[in-house]
Amino acid sequence: MSHANVAKAPALAARPRAAPERRTARRSRYLLGALCCAIIAIMLFPIVVAFFASIKTSSAAMATPPTYLPSQLSIESYLHIYHYQAGLPTYLFNSLGVASIAIVLCLLLSVSAGYGLARFKIPFKEPLFLLLLSGMMIPYQALLTPLYLLYVKLGLQQTLFGLALIHTALQLPFSIFLMRSSFEAVPRELEEAAVVDGCNSFETLWRVFLPAAIPGMVTVALFAFVNSWNEFIAALIFMNKESTFTIPIMLVSSRIGHYGMVDWGALQAGVLISIVPCVLVYVFLQKYYVSGFLNGAIK
Repeated sequence: MSHANVAKAPALAARPRAAPERRTARRSRYLLGALCCAIIAIMLFPIVVAFFASIKTSSAAMATPPTYLPSQLSIESYLHIYHYQAGLPTYLFNSLGVASIAIVLCLLLSVSAGYGLARFKIPFKEPLFLLLLSGMMIPYQALLTPLYLLYVKLGLQQTLFGLALIHTALQLPFSIFLMRSSFEAVPRELEEAAVVDGCNSFETLWRVFLPAAIPGMVTVALFAFVNSWNEFIAALIFMNKESTFTIPIMLVSSRIGHYGMVDWGALQAGVLISIVPCVLVYVFLQKYYVSGFLNGAIK
């Protein structure tokens, strides 16, 4: 046998092995794709059912036994939600206003606290950081009664700003934790270069750390928005007027139909309307949201 034939023998022997490996890899991709499709279908099924219930007539939505597909299309549930009490635009404005204030306050406080805890030598810094994080261990429901008494004295009850303060306090420990991790991930060399160029602490924060910590800031804003948008108990206790209700309070109030029965069509229509802003915010900021979590994991 020539030397050329001997050299080709291992290559020919490797080819039969490569084909089964490619088939196995292709089969694994198909199985993974099928699993992902199944998970997506399971997650979307309740939303699809809610949509079909929202476009039924009120009698069809409350029929027993229930039907999944509507026999007659109707938008009366959406009209009921739109014109309910003070009107859907009022409740949307209240929820967006409270969420916007909570986002601004969370960013201002968490950025300043995270920057100080990450880059400055502070006495008892670690115990202080743990004390700030301990706020996540206390159920805020236990604090609502003294908070309400305090709000009455300060005149903050029935105000969007007062409710936003509570939502900020609920979200702040996690926001500080995330921003500290984001600032600690910035290389020390960038800070030293800024100091050499004559930047003070504020200029270093503005020119170096904030551009590098944008994913963390976007993540803080996302969590603050979602938590404020969906928060129910504090809004129920501190908001007693129809004109100050937020979306979750409106959903609970509008679910009551004739003779005390649950109006499932109106409830599902309200649920779908309340989901849309959260989905839009997440879709537009998804890239920064994922990168913020990856930065924290790498750190």
